[in-house]
Amino acid sequence: MLIGVSILTFFIIRLAGNPAFQYLPAHPNPQQIEGVIKQYHLDEPVYVQYFYWANGVLHGDLGWSKTAKMSVSDAIGQKFPATFELALLSTAIAVAIGIFMGTRAAVHANSAEDQGARLVALVGVSLPVFWLGLILLMVFYAGLHVLPSPDGQASLHFDPSTLRVHTHFLLIDTLLSGNVPYFVDVVAHLILPSITLAFASTAIIIRMMRSSMLEVLGSEYVRTARSKGLPESVVIRKHARRNALIPTTTVIGLTFGGLLSGAVLTETVFSWGGLGQWAGDAAQNLDTAGIMGFTLLTAIVYVLANLVVDVVYAFLDPRVRLG
Repeated sequence: MLIGVSILTFFIIRLAGNPAFQYLPAHPNPQQIEGVIKQYHLDEPVYVQYFYWANGVLHGDLGWSKTAKMSVSDAIGQKFPATFELALLSTAIAVAIGIFMGTRAAVHANSAEDQGARLVALVGVSLPVFWLGLILLMVFYAGLHVLPSPDGQASLHFDPSTLRVHTHFLLIDTLLSGNVPYFVDVVAHLILPSITLAFASTAIIIRMMRSSMLEVLGSEYVRTARSKGLPESVVIRKHARRNALIPTTTVIGLTFGGLLSGAVLTETVFSWGGLGQWAGDAAQNLDTAGIMGFTLLTAIVYVLANLVVDVVYAFLDPRVRLG
């Protein structure tokens, strides 16, 4: 999968033109142009260029990002923590609300609660992410003044270099450093973008969980559990919901991969400064090395997400065994 994605992306990017200009100054002379072409083998056939690029990747060289003004590896290392924190919190929100509402909707099928959950799911998959983010900013920042401005992960007057711990994960660094005001400010900045990013994913999980629960509730082993006189809460929690989570887990894993790699619009609206905003800027500036690095990282995230989902299957379904 990783090889296929890299080949496809590399050849599509090369169709956009010669990438030599991203390594050159504003007004290069012919000698500089020739030097860059020779250095990056841009005078070779495209498939030969790909093998040189792949060899560099295997040695940790993903190229130079003109957008970030640093190597692609360093850009990913600096911007990944911000996106990871946002994606992790968004996934937690989507999973908690989605599983709860999907379960309730299936248990009370065709009731007002079910109709409400289906309405939320419909709205969630219909609203554009950037529109929702702007509306939330207008209400909670510009209108009510209860949440901070969209100026990144924290207010500008906080300096990350003052923290005692430097994992580049601001939530962890501020908490372990005991800087409570900084930690509260980071949490406040996370609220709106995480809700924005989680909304569409919540809708998908609601629909999947509701559908799976309805199927499971009509199965024979659920009817058998009820005939044994087990309390309805036990039947729902231990028999129905556990099995309904198996197909839903696949959606959750892919959702996390999508949030981690595809938060371009959300990060742009909130000036988050993570991978998503960097990838959007790289695409606008035709930063080929940055685009390739981001695409490769996205593919890796999806592969790992599928691996985690397969492992979780073994804990949800006793019929599945690892090994």
